Amino acid sequence: MTEKQTIAVEYYNKGLHCSQAVLAAFAGKCGISEETAIRLGSCFGSGMRKGYVCGACSGALMVLGLLYGETRIGDKEERLRSNRLNVLYVERFAQANGTCICNELLGCDIATPEGAQHARDNGLFREFCPKMVESAVEILEGIIAEITEKEKTKEI
Repeated sequence: MTEKQTIAVEYYNKGLHCSQAVLAAFAGKCGISEETAIRLGSCFGSGMRKGYVCGACSGALMVLGLLYGETRIGDKEERLRSNRLNVLYVERFAQANGTCICNELLGCDIATPEGAQHARDNGLFREFCPKMVESAVEILEGIIAEITEKEKTKEI
């Protein structure tokens, strides 16, 4: 595991949501405090508590937005760049994990009491979700490295 993966998984294992863990691991790189990252990511864990887009994926998208997102209203170049990065990230996450939808990843509907209990009873939050945090960070680091390389050669 990379340093960021280790940090993110440690945050998750300490009780943060997957979204918070990923974003908090990159807080310094994004120019925000750990507290802000934890606060910002707090409503995205477990697919927004409904099993929608995986919170680890959402946390990574927040990092990409903070690093490379739009900064000026009406800037079409920035909009296109952030849109491309969004699609690229989601596609890579889904390719690596089969989907980016939390309920599909877990194989149960965590928005229901029965589904959430199934996830707890089967150790999914404890054993499976840290793997999604690790995967989210790996994909994110790969994209950041690609962008850094392209910026060196002025391709992005």
